[in-house]
Amino acid sequence: MRDAPVPVDAAGQVHERAAPAARIVSLVPSITELLFDLGLGAQVVGRTGFCIHPRDAVRAVPKLGGTKDVDLDALTALAPSHVIVNIDENTRETYDALRARGLSVVVTHPNAPADNLALYELLGAVFGREREAAALGEAFRTARTRLAAAARSLPPRRVLYLIWREPWMTVARDTYIANMLATVGWATVPAENALRYPALDDATLRATAPDLCLLSSEPYPFRDKHLAEVRALLGGQVPVLLIDGEMVSWYGSRAIRGLDYLASFATDCVASAA
Repeated sequence: MRDAPVPVDAAGQVHERAAPAARIVSLVPSITELLFDLGLGAQVVGRTGFCIHPRDAVRAVPKLGGTKDVDLDALTALAPSHVIVNIDENTRETYDALRARGLSVVVTHPNAPADNLALYELLGAVFGREREAAALGEAFRTARTRLAAAARSLPPRRVLYLIWREPWMTVARDTYIANMLATVGWATVPAENALRYPALDDATLRATAPDLCLLSSEPYPFRDKHLAEVRALLGGQVPVLLIDGEMVSWYGSRAIRGLDYLASFATDCVASAA
């Protein structure tokens, strides 16, 4: 029999298998949802205010501030055995403070859809949920196969994906969102930028000359009222659509539904343009 893989997180830290009564704080919204889907909901003792899924279940879990302004004293008072963070969503200062308090910190950093498989395996191995993690992995692979089949009939597009207003902000191509969109042949613009989430003035936004512009529902809550504004900025000819940001930017178990959502969304875009 092969030995089980040693759990190594995104920071290169090796983690021992947690005790059955592990107390977990999640500072990452999509990972909070994943923990519940791994059957660990009863052991989640703290979360951020942005950890909103599963909606009914998380209401009983204490909030500890936001992803970047964590109440460390309130967190410590919960006596967690493990805290889960993410390189993009939490700060290095938070990580260092948690380590200084002697807490076991599991670092995550999915940067492309396929990275979800390693994420499932990591948390499954640390918290003794290998079977549940394997089931999620199989569901993810099946959804990825469905999306690949749909993508074969889709034309490539240059897409401007906006996540913020005042200033306009988008995503660089080395982000999870951009890699998610790439699964249907959509390349984000601008093609190159030194920042992962660059700000754009009006002139730079127009200069991206996209084939399609998508307004995400998060972190800025774009609504129907913003469609005409952005369409006018782009010259009036570029299609501008709202997109469910959770389905495109959340990894973990949400990514399984996200793949199916994106396949359907992209297919509908082509059909509406025909």
